[in-house]
Amino acid sequence: MKAAEKYIKDKLAERLSAGLYRALKPESTLIDLCSNDYLGFARSSVLKDHINEELKCLPLVLNGSTGSRLLSGNLTYTEDIEQGIAAYHNAEAGLIFNSGYDANLGLFSSLPQRGDTIITDELIHASIIDGARLSHANRYTFRHNDLNSLKDKLKQAKGNCYVVIESVYSMDGDTPPIAEILALTERYNAALIVDEAHAVGLYKKGLVCELGLEDRIFARVVTFGKALGCHGAIVLGSDALRNYLINFARSFIYTTAASVHQIASVKMAYDLLRDADETISALKNNISLFHKKIKDCPYPLLKSDSAIQCVVLSSNELARKTAAHLQNTGLDVRAILSPTVPAGTERLRICLHSFNTADEINLLTNTLKQIGNA
Repeated sequence: MKAAEKYIKDKLAERLSAGLYRALKPESTLIDLCSNDYLGFARSSVLKDHINEELKCLPLVLNGSTGSRLLSGNLTYTEDIEQGIAAYHNAEAGLIFNSGYDANLGLFSSLPQRGDTIITDELIHASIIDGARLSHANRYTFRHNDLNSLKDKLKQAKGNCYVVIESVYSMDGDTPPIAEILALTERYNAALIVDEAHAVGLYKKGLVCELGLEDRIFARVVTFGKALGCHGAIVLGSDALRNYLINFARSFIYTTAASVHQIASVKMAYDLLRDADETISALKNNISLFHKKIKDCPYPLLKSDSAIQCVVLSSNELARKTAAHLQNTGLDVRAILSPTVPAGTERLRICLHSFNTADEINLLTNTLKQIGNA
């Protein structure tokens, strides 16, 4: 056996023995309580029909984009949609990337330079961590949502300083004190970047716009694969930032552009979002119902007003066992294990949706109580 093959097999065996082995699963027919399709757009027949009609109206639709946007893959259609999305979020400009991962990788690997400083919340998404590593800038983390910890790190910053947070954290579902963090970054002349991946949809234009802070935020990242039910992402900011990313973000420059179908899907999803008040209200009502019904559950619940609700079980074994019990009941709930989350905080990550029924939420909360009290 070659050394490289032995290394691969040994590492997989280690992960298997530790109970941390990952494997792909087929699509589920269970009640959806795990996906990021918060508003049901991914399964919307209305959105699908609108996409098909939009494509029929375009003069030429290629199956693929044929190249990177700096070569043959750019379209006026795409640029118009970028500007429309930026205007929707009250931003000067925006640049579309092929995924949220690509957006964060491109932004954080190209913007900070050696000698600059990136300060991130300790629970920031892996894509931001990976981008920051590639920048060669000085990197610090501050304790989750802790202003004093952030202030300590700001005092150590050198060069241009970028502070990075999420408006809704993907594994906890909670929200940081954005206004207070912004005031602190302004005091230390640092630029604040907010990832809005899990906020857009629950908050129609994102939490930054909900708070009226968009003019003071340096950059925002909005992904299309959560509440918008599509794929891709956009970095929002100034015209200068957009032009900078076109020139320096390697995950934008050296990749084939998204297909016209993908771009049209995003356009029509935004059209649907503009008229989604009832759907958003249904999601918020389901979040309130879940909070009401889960009260007597013996397991602790992380504080969250978002669609992401986390029941903490404090061990990989218990999290896996409880998730399996729920799945056997017909509920698609997944366990989040360490090291994805810190040891001792292993959990069920429950995602609520506008389309979940009261009966489904009652089944979920009653089953959790029965397991916990058994």
